[in-house]
Amino acid sequence: RLISNLRDATTGLGVRAAQSLPGRIVLRLADDAPIAAVCERVASTFGVANYSAGVELPVDLDVIRDAVLACARAETFTTFGIRTRRTDKSFPMTSPQLSAVLGAVVVEQVGGRVDLEHPDLAINVEILPKTAYVSGGKLPGPGGLPVTISGRVTCLMSGGIDSPVAAYRMMQRGCRVDFVHFSGAPYTSRASVDKVHELVAHLTRYQLRSELWVVPFGEIQGEIVARVPRSHRVVLYRRMMLRIAEALGQGGARVLVTGESLGQVSSQTLENIQTIAAVTSTLVLRPLVGMDKLEIIRQAERIGTFATSILPDQDCCSLFTPPHPTTRATLAEVEAAERLLDVPALMAQGVAGAVRERFVFPPALARLQTGLTARG
Repeated sequence: RLISNLRDATTGLGVRAAQSLPGRIVLRLADDAPIAAVCERVASTFGVANYSAGVELPVDLDVIRDAVLACARAETFTTFGIRTRRTDKSFPMTSPQLSAVLGAVVVEQVGGRVDLEHPDLAINVEILPKTAYVSGGKLPGPGGLPVTISGRVTCLMSGGIDSPVAAYRMMQRGCRVDFVHFSGAPYTSRASVDKVHELVAHLTRYQLRSELWVVPFGEIQGEIVARVPRSHRVVLYRRMMLRIAEALGQGGARVLVTGESLGQVSSQTLENIQTIAAVTSTLVLRPLVGMDKLEIIRQAERIGTFATSILPDQDCCSLFTPPHPTTRATLAEVEAAERLLDVPALMAQGVAGAVRERFVFPPALARLQTGLTARG
């Protein structure tokens, strides 16, 4: 799966082949491949612990030495370190011996001081049975598991800070994430929908294909406002959202995901979370439940969603919100309030009004996917 994801992520960038070798995957590039762009795509592919750009060589000491010198001459540094890994035990030198020989050549011909703990320049040399690799150090990948191996989930996407981070964390654990956004239409502008489009397009860089359902929720909220007590409206909104998201996910996603963080707002107390979740038999995952807001913001900044999430908008979360919502709604109270509503009709209204959009990344991959709309 990781090889397949890497192939798709680097479509159009001159990757000629992807090969699995012991402990690594090798992407073989065309001579004119844009290496920086390839590295950027690899760095966004879950399942990659670390990566490096290097050259493949015959197992010949003179050839390896020349490649190490070329790597050293291409950089400006004061200290350097050579780290050798020898998996082919028939090679006549041990890993420390080869590192010492190559390091002495660099000091003599290029200069610099050896520092194996914190070098300015790290050069990696790997000796395999038939091939050697020389690269300029390892860079961290995103880690996690390859997307799709853990199944498919549906994330309720508000357009705020939390839900994009929740979606990212599920992707990192190998899930393909579908998105459902509840807009305040027809009572609000398209600002929240445009924000969610931008957020989903950005997150699609990590999972390559996404589906977004946009549900006009304003009229459903209006019906709830007209018939139920003020204090319980937010809980009823959330229960209706879970019903609709569950129905939209029945084509493949068997799990719902939310950006809830315990105690952050009135609907996210233990009592209200339990009462809201009781409406569905589908598993509801909350990857952020134990994180505080500052932790979530820092991760949003790291993954590149924060700047979009804080843009002003009009969404259904701020529409018809009572001044003093309950923080301890009981299931009996909520079910009594819902008996004042035609719940099946409101749910059907939300599902029928939902519009689905598909996102594909990178653009070169999108062009290969006939019938799909590419964004991003």
